Amino acid sequence: MKTTAKDLSHYHEQITDLFQWPQSPKDWEQYRLTQEQVDFFHEYGYLSNIKLLNDQQVAALNNELAAITDPSHPGNQLFYEFNSNESTDPNAILFHALGAWRISPGFHDVLWNPAFVVAAKQLLNGQRIRFWHDQLFCKPAQHGGVVAWHQDYSYWTRTVPMQHLTCWMGLDDASTENGCLYYVPGSHKWGLLDKPELAGDMEGLFDYLDDQQKQAFQPIPIVMKQGYGTFHHPLLVHGSYANTSDRSRRALVLNVFADGTLSNSNEEVLQGVPIIHKGEKMQGQFFPLLNPESALSQ
Repeated sequence: MKTTAKDLSHYHEQITDLFQWPQSPKDWEQYRLTQEQVDFFHEYGYLSNIKLLNDQQVAALNNELAAITDPSHPGNQLFYEFNSNESTDPNAILFHALGAWRISPGFHDVLWNPAFVVAAKQLLNGQRIRFWHDQLFCKPAQHGGVVAWHQDYSYWTRTVPMQHLTCWMGLDDASTENGCLYYVPGSHKWGLLDKPELAGDMEGLFDYLDDQQKQAFQPIPIVMKQGYGTFHHPLLVHGSYANTSDRSRRALVLNVFADGTLSNSNEEVLQGVPIIHKGEKMQGQFFPLLNPESALSQ
């Protein structure tokens, strides 16, 4: 008889002690971004090298990751998407999955990591934050695949208005050799572009750029130690090259939007999630608030 895992999406608070929820205004203050950091984000479309996880938390998440990437894991059916290899290159591997928060306690509780919650709230102009979905990206040593240049919101137009935010957290040290993230600073001001195949041709987005955008296309690498994260605007162009090193490159991505975001589709917004009809508020079991009232004034 096949066993099934408990669906952790029913729990809209921490269920372990992996992350400590602050108990006072002073406790919250340590996680606040400076005004200079917030201004940098709005000017360039990103903010990187923010400490989000300690070594113990990284180790716990990597242990859970090793278990849930096995297709025979009892919680596998709870993933919205599960791709052991999404790469279009037969010689490369890109593991990509959505929905880990429903399956394992660490990936559930990281949504309520106060370092993440505080920064995300600030970068979304102080609005209340709802969870959208998570992503796991794993590139094995020596033959990890690319993530093509893209804008996140080009895949998310089933939700409106555009008031989203992405946070990429390193579960390994990320370098140019093992396929770190690259950003094109200022590209969040280019407007919405057509979407390429995410794990296809690295340069596929160039078909949708005008001459001025091509000239301004000057990507920079986001090199970070494990446990550090980077936030980016939903229209910022970004991608990552292949992993040709002897080290893996594992990452967790948390995507959020401001409370009040609406469905823009009469179809599923995520696979297996009950339909939220066009014009209705994105809320409920699968889109929890991440900052309870106790944190909203911080």
